[in-house]
Amino acid sequence: MRILFTCYPERTHFLLMAPLAWALRTAGHDVRVACQPKMTEAITQAGLTAVPVGSDRDLWQVAGRLTGAGARLAPGLAEPYDAAERAPGDITLEWLREAYRVRIEAAHKMTNAPLAGALTEYARHWRPDLVVWEPLTFAGAIAATATGAAHARMLIGADVYGIARQHFRRLADAAPGGEDPLAAWLGGYAHRYGAEFSEEMVTGQFSIDLLPPSLQVHAPGLDYRSLRFTPYGGPAVVPRWLWEPPARPRVALTLGLTVSDHGLPYPVDIQDILDAVADLDIELVATVSDAARQRLARVPANARLVPYVPMQALLPTCAAVIHHAGVGTLTTAAFYGVPQLALPWDVDQPLLSGRLAAHGAGLTTHATRATGESVRAALLRLLAEPAFRTRAADLRSELHAVPSANEVARELVERAAAARG
Repeated sequence: MRILFTCYPERTHFLLMAPLAWALRTAGHDVRVACQPKMTEAITQAGLTAVPVGSDRDLWQVAGRLTGAGARLAPGLAEPYDAAERAPGDITLEWLREAYRVRIEAAHKMTNAPLAGALTEYARHWRPDLVVWEPLTFAGAIAATATGAAHARMLIGADVYGIARQHFRRLADAAPGGEDPLAAWLGGYAHRYGAEFSEEMVTGQFSIDLLPPSLQVHAPGLDYRSLRFTPYGGPAVVPRWLWEPPARPRVALTLGLTVSDHGLPYPVDIQDILDAVADLDIELVATVSDAARQRLARVPANARLVPYVPMQALLPTCAAVIHHAGVGTLTTAAFYGVPQLALPWDVDQPLLSGRLAAHGAGLTTHATRATGESVRAALLRLLAEPAFRTRAADLRSELHAVPSANEVARELVERAAAARG
């Protein structure tokens, strides 16, 4: 079977998809990953076949050009996906319509427009049986629809996209006749390639979820399949100092690959955290970029600062981890049963952090409210209270009970054959 993966041009998004692509490839299927040209190296470094399509353009690139290198995206950008965290009574059709309009013009078009035509052209040439795309890459659904391929949406976290769409449909069905910005935009592509818009272009024929079931956030009525998360952070080397067990409780501090990849400022004050835990009897291993390290005034004796270390080598040796609530880091910590302190900043990070805390496997404080002292207090709780370790172990057991990539790969092939048949 021919299986085509495609994703938003963000390395962390691709890394979440790579293990499933491997499983399908080692099962004997022809697997290729089509993405903007700048993703070629990340794809081939993972041992997968890359298909560069379209041109390089995304939200980070344009935001950097407009606001200066290292600046964050404008926080005032209308976000329809915030609907996942709102009570249904607080969501209006007018708000969702406007939020979709803004998001499509400011973000979705920016990434999908350079990709959709070339991806569809390649799909017509190669004729994939199955297209696997992640929620921000509508171009994958467009190409699958245009070529008659089965297609699955691979989630990169909470399904805030499906939930927002369900709210829109609920409200629009009660007041028919108004504009549907997302359907109009995607329908334009569908008509261009001889197809018609359907809701599958928004939410896929079915969806694949990497999160442990306790942390999953789904839209009622959609078809989901759980996939056991496989830790993978790209090419890595295990340093010599990780060969020996730590002499003191080891704590990891990591704020993710996206921040370092784009030269963004950290959402929390690293110096404040280092100072606050300097007197604790721990070994703090912090992944801090070289540029950020040069800006630090002090590095305490109990801290080891490194630009990068593979989380699958570090976290099994840790008593706790402090992180930004990115899906890859949060789920890797869950995979190894490590208590977590999440400092979420945007997108679905606060939502997932709340689920994590409610489960009892960690604590959370929004990055805008986090201080060195609050981090210290939460860390002391994680290290001293056995309940966090117990609940983290429960989360690990739950995650490991989910079907593996090899098992899910077989089901995907069966579902793709049935959908096409």
